[in-house]
Amino acid sequence: MNAQAELARLPGWSLSQDGKAIRKEFSMEGFSAAAELIGRVAQAADAADHHPDVHLTGYRKRAFVLSTHSAGGLTEKDFALARQIEQLPKRLKV
Repeated sequence: MNAQAELARLPGWSLSQDGKAIRKEFSMEGFSAAAELIGRVAQAADAADHHPDVHLTGYRKRAFVLSTHSAGGLTEKDFALARQIEQLPKRLKV
């Protein structure tokens, strides 16, 4: 798997410095939109049995960090979940 090639298809996602995770921050419309996104990501993550780290910054910024901890780095599961997150409806800050 080529992480850079996968990232080219995921706008806004970036590779961690150690190359073991991918990350994206979302600036949401407001608190309820941010909470809604976390809930939708939780549903997708539970269905895939693959859970991201969620970082809360302020009341409307959310970042998701994906890495396969059992593999010690990135796997196809991470990119598959990132693609699912991209497909979720989001009320982003304009």
